[in-house]
Amino acid sequence: MIRIGDFSKLSCVSVKTLRYYDEMGLLKPVAVDRSTGYRLYEYSQLSLLNRILALKELGFSLEDIGRLLDDGLSLEQMRGMLKLRQVEARQRVCDETERLARIESRLRQMEQENNMSKYDVLIKKVQAVKAASVRAVVPTPPDQGALWGELEGYLALHRIRPNGTCFTLYHDEDYKERDWDLEVCEPIDGELPESQRIKVKTLPAVTMACAIHNGPFDTLNEAYNAIIKWLDSNGYRIVGPCREVYLNPAKNGSQADPETVTEIQFPVEKI
Repeated sequence: MIRIGDFSKLSCVSVKTLRYYDEMGLLKPVAVDRSTGYRLYEYSQLSLLNRILALKELGFSLEDIGRLLDDGLSLEQMRGMLKLRQVEARQRVCDETERLARIESRLRQMEQENNMSKYDVLIKKVQAVKAASVRAVVPTPPDQGALWGELEGYLALHRIRPNGTCFTLYHDEDYKERDWDLEVCEPIDGELPESQRIKVKTLPAVTMACAIHNGPFDTLNEAYNAIIKWLDSNGYRIVGPCREVYLNPAKNGSQADPETVTEIQFPVEKI
């Protein structure tokens, strides 16, 4: 038998770790010296320690390793657990590859423009939302005020209060000078009868590329340009109508209210 210090040197595993493995029940010493309290091991236990370390390198937690050692899993069970670790490892590689691409894109942007963009684009999952809406073609986006008045009046008539942040859906695929196809939406959770113009729909959960614009509506194009440029640089494509989410709506619908806060959301998928 050898003392824990010598076992540590042979295995290149710290004494602290060996003590922890003992507490976890993964690798218990064959004996403990009564007079000194030293843990004593057999040389043959080095192979068990190597198995623990190898499983740990494969991504198994110590709890999982304990079950693997105790239960004597079949070959098929072990193969299944390893395949799961394989999928997890591939996902981590994919995530880190995407992170590296975003870092490189940000560096290119800084080198080309010699400054930091004031817009940070994030990819996030937006939950499904039930909404009442009115869709129409208006000359330009600032002309949507009448649609909001119509929708809010209808909700008030039926005593329905919105339960979230209002937003506009833009259905045109490309930029237009006039005749914009848009839909104003109020999130609701109650039952609302539809009319010829007022509709109720549930928008599904979707992955969005998002950016926050602080400032008046008449400078929103800066945020749109920043997102489109980011999508192009990072390999994403738009797969549905854009949303303008009015986190802090403009007072009286003013296009120049500097206190307005708007989130631009584009549904996207990786190319």
